[in-house]
Amino acid sequence: MLQRCLAHREAWPTANPHVMVTKGTKAGRSPASTAYLSHALDDCGYPPRTIRCTRLLNLVNTMDPKLVAAAFGMDPQATLIYLADHVDEGRLPGGEQSDLTPH
Repeated sequence: MLQRCLAHREAWPTANPHVMVTKGTKAGRSPASTAYLSHALDDCGYPPRTIRCTRLLNLVNTMDPKLVAAAFGMDPQATLIYLADHVDEGRLPGGEQSDLTPH
């Protein structure tokens, strides 16, 4: 899907910074509507919100949450919810790993 969107953008020059551009958003800078995105993603079986949250979860837990917040235009505190239930055992000192491993 992403590759098709990028190929479409390349063939349809626009100043719109968004990946998905429609006839209605081509001339401006606004994003495609939520309804359009939901319809475009029907075949994958996941709503846009789930895809966004999954991507944010991965980014926040593998990068600096403040950088992720800046890139997505979020308040840095907003990224903390994506850290709530994740323990990266690779960042813990050797002795503490076994204490947090479920038995």
